[in-house]
Amino acid sequence: MKYSLSKTSLIIAAFLITCSVFAQDFQGKAYYFSKSSMDLGRWGAKMSEAQKKQVKERLKNRLEKTYVLTFNKAESIFIEEEKLDAISGATDSWGKNFTAGDQYKNVKTNTFVQNQEFYGKRFLVKDKLQTIEWKLSTETKKIGDYVCNKATASIPTQNLTWYSFSWSELRKKTAETENGETPEVEMTEVEAWFSPQIPVSQGPMEYWGLPGLILEVSAGDTTMLCYKITMNPEEKIKIEVPEKGKEIAKMDYKEVIVGKMQEMRNNRGRSR
Repeated sequence: MKYSLSKTSLIIAAFLITCSVFAQDFQGKAYYFSKSSMDLGRWGAKMSEAQKKQVKERLKNRLEKTYVLTFNKAESIFIEEEKLDAISGATDSWGKNFTAGDQYKNVKTNTFVQNQEFYGKRFLVKDKLQTIEWKLSTETKKIGDYVCNKATASIPTQNLTWYSFSWSELRKKTAETENGETPEVEMTEVEAWFSPQIPVSQGPMEYWGLPGLILEVSAGDTTMLCYKITMNPEEKIKIEVPEKGKEIAKMDYKEVIVGKMQEMRNNRGRSR
């Protein structure tokens, strides 16, 4: 325990010292590759291996993505690089309804802004940054040229998936309400690797708050890994805050999409 405390103190001290020697206009870009696994559940049990492979290939654009995180000492903007559908050659327009839009974070002002488009309507999600109680570890490893330290956290799943939708999640909550049960708060275990060599408290998606840039993060069935970093490019980078759309908080946005999906299901039922 004494060693762990000493190690943590050294990491934070190194972060603060490194921060002090960087210029105010310190900035960079980090490129991430994200890969998710897919559980086909009871549906998959009835499929052949060839059919499973075909489904996963069809959904590849939703399971494998690339992103760019542009950052300075206080701000960051996280954007998905758009890809064409592997089979149709078109962009995955339906899937975009339940994926994260451009995401802005400011660690000085505790500000979170993300634009979302849901069935043609634009929303501007404004909220505070996700609170994360990180536990620092003594483990280290290298990612590219950077020495990284390990950190773990447990975060309410709904705080990470507020922009997505799941019929199974809705059915579970409905059953709990009908049975008078207290809704269970599901938690997601997160493992992150950050480098104090890049002294910014930033990271991909909702993740931030560590004494160094997060270069790898695993949460649930998804792992995100940084494969390229560009530091202090000659051309200055301007980080713009998303500003188009109806302003709404995260959980209010979740209620909007759940309500719309229920309405669509009810309408289909009446038409039948």
